[in-house]
Amino acid sequence: MTKHTRSLGSTGPQVSALGLGCMGMSALYGEADRAESIATIHAALDAGVTLLDTGDFYAMGHNEMLIGEALRTAPAALREKALTSVKFGALRDPDGGWNAYDGRPAAVKNFAAYSLQRLGVDHIDVYRIARVDPDVPIEETVGAIAELVEKGHVRHIGLSEASAANIRRAAATAPISDLQIEYAIITRDIEREILPTTRELGIGITAYGVLSRGLISGHFTRDRQLGSGDFRAFSPRFQGDNLQHNLDLVEALRKIADEKGVTVAQIAIAWVLSRGEDIVPLVGARTRERLTESLGALDVTLDAADLAAIEEAVPADAAAGTRYPAAQMSHLGTEH
Repeated sequence: MTKHTRSLGSTGPQVSALGLGCMGMSALYGEADRAESIATIHAALDAGVTLLDTGDFYAMGHNEMLIGEALRTAPAALREKALTSVKFGALRDPDGGWNAYDGRPAAVKNFAAYSLQRLGVDHIDVYRIARVDPDVPIEETVGAIAELVEKGHVRHIGLSEASAANIRRAAATAPISDLQIEYAIITRDIEREILPTTRELGIGITAYGVLSRGLISGHFTRDRQLGSGDFRAFSPRFQGDNLQHNLDLVEALRKIADEKGVTVAQIAIAWVLSRGEDIVPLVGARTRERLTESLGALDVTLDAADLAAIEEAVPADAAAGTRYPAAQMSHLGTEH
């Protein structure tokens, strides 16, 4: 996979063309097997994946400790190539609740101190607040990360789910490597204003949700029952008629995938890869099997006819339901 590399914007590091989003190994998608999770991280590193993405609030630090264990037990040559991308700022409670975001400078430095310890590293490669704190100017939050960069605790500053206006304000404060935001065949809101803004400013995109939390993976069945600990049980796109409509879109994609001899997941990931060299998809594989499937997308070439067929099968805004429950939508940089 060494030939498949991209840069995180004009100021960010060179990374693998796919990154590994590790959240599902700890939280929000039901039970995960710890040994298999670590084996999957090792397999990703061995395959040339360098970017490991996490959040300090994923199962209250569990995900960072999991990655830390995987890095400690990985061969030294692979460990040295790994780059960590960390989101911070989400406030949790012992019952698993979510309580706003904290972007105060003192909080930024506090969060970073704990993340460095849990990950077992001397620096974080890309550090970003998960959602812009509406009560703290983005300049103050980014300025605090810039101080961590000056001291060597952080290498690059990122953003997550920020509006175009906040992206501009942040970039005027300090160099921004990339914006992490949801982007998929059925989630294309960033194309309206955010993607033009990041491209104007030389900021890369790390795209999460490229399989829409498994919805367009080709593996989600119409009769699947989701447990109470699974985020998707409360996600509008996985509810009732919305789910049935969205899975109809998946079947339309499956016809295109079958004609090319690839899987639906590979078509979905390849589509995001096709949107530009400034975009790095994060795949949320929790097992080596799913990782292998995702890596296969790197060998899928979509020509103009393929892209036109995908556009016809799943036009922009074709999905039914918003990507988060209504209570969470106000924290997002895009309307959906």
